[in-house]
Amino acid sequence: MIYFDNAATTPLSKVAINTMIDLMSTVYGNPSSTHHHGREASKILRQARLTISQALRTNPKNILFTSGGTESNNTVLKGYALKHQDLGKHIITTTIEHHSVLEPLHYLASQFGFDITFIEPVEGKIRVEDIEQALRPDTILVSTMFANNETGYLLPIKEIGQLLRNHPAKFHVDAVQAIGKIPVYPEELGIDFLSASAHKFHGPKGVGFLYTKDLDFENLLHGGDQEDKKRASTENLISIAGMAAALQEDITQMDTNLTHVQNLYQELIKGLDGIHYYLNEEDPHLPYVLNLGIPGKANDLLLMQLDIAGISISTGSACTAGAIEPSHVLSSLYGKDSPRLNESFRISFSDQNTIQEIQTFTKTLKEILGE
Repeated sequence: MIYFDNAATTPLSKVAINTMIDLMSTVYGNPSSTHHHGREASKILRQARLTISQALRTNPKNILFTSGGTESNNTVLKGYALKHQDLGKHIITTTIEHHSVLEPLHYLASQFGFDITFIEPVEGKIRVEDIEQALRPDTILVSTMFANNETGYLLPIKEIGQLLRNHPAKFHVDAVQAIGKIPVYPEELGIDFLSASAHKFHGPKGVGFLYTKDLDFENLLHGGDQEDKKRASTENLISIAGMAAALQEDITQMDTNLTHVQNLYQELIKGLDGIHYYLNEEDPHLPYVLNLGIPGKANDLLLMQLDIAGISISTGSACTAGAIEPSHVLSSLYGKDSPRLNESFRISFSDQNTIQEIQTFTKTLKEILGE
């Protein structure tokens, strides 16, 4: 079996598995308890927070543990917007965002009267000048992703951060697809909020974090005083430790992993020689994700044929798998009537994939296409 759907989720790394197994049998106290077992758990929690903060070059107090990217995005968009709606009710985002950004914004618009501006890509790219033109005195948030989950396109984060230094609007970045793969330092990029999810960088599912620096927002969860009174609920200690271990390993091996994945990408392009295909991508581009289409070949049928052959790919975001509607990302890029919407599919790599798997994939694809 060959797995090329790492943008949906990655396999757990050995270091994450071993870290979690060790803690499962030795550390079971509540981090909020003051006795020995609680202090032992609290120490693990502090170490994980320190590890993640060092990866982002920030202070540990700026890291808030969550259940993943969706909760982190919802916390920022709902929590900050509702807390500061007296300053304005205008938010800017793009049409190519993940649904965990788009849906909270639709909620804010329908239930609280927020005005959302959706920036459309031009020739495949989000332009900083379009965001600048959309800014208003009542704009309180700008929310964009770091890397698109369907095409790998890298948005101009640094330039947007520089733009907003002269505006009171806060900058939220959904960095779920970028963390652990390329350097992401929010304070150097002018980012105020940053969302991440462990299962995208070989950590466990159901855990993530939110970077937030000295900013006040409405809590989504109420109850205890965990996470500096910003997120009630006993911390998912085992998963948090696994997440920190996975991220630390990815950060340590980042250059090596990136070079390996770039080689995988180039091997795939080379192996596609002889096939009539097109790429759905723009530079700058994350090599971990490749989106392509075969003219006249239905992507759902191709996915099924490859699945039968033991190869897992995707036609888009896992959060919308099975949906009747085609990809909103490709629709924004090429128009809702483009044949690309029903022909395109996504191949996404991790450092665990091999050149041999790429060669098997291209050979199998050519057999299916009769090339």
